[in-house]
Amino acid sequence: MEDEKELTDTVKAALQQIEEREYETMLISKGVPKEKIRKYGFAFCGKKVLVGKAV
Repeated sequence: MEDEKELTDTVKAALQQIEEREYETMLISKGVPKEKIRKYGFAFCGKKVLVGKAV
């Protein structure tokens, strides 16, 4: 995305997408307990990788 200038921006955008698209809803409907679901955002640039976790 154009406004993602840093890896941290990309991680934040990934975590925001997880919330906006409500990905956990499908897991919950399949019987996965909400407390077992983890949300991570990943960003890559060459050999640099940043992983962020939703709180």
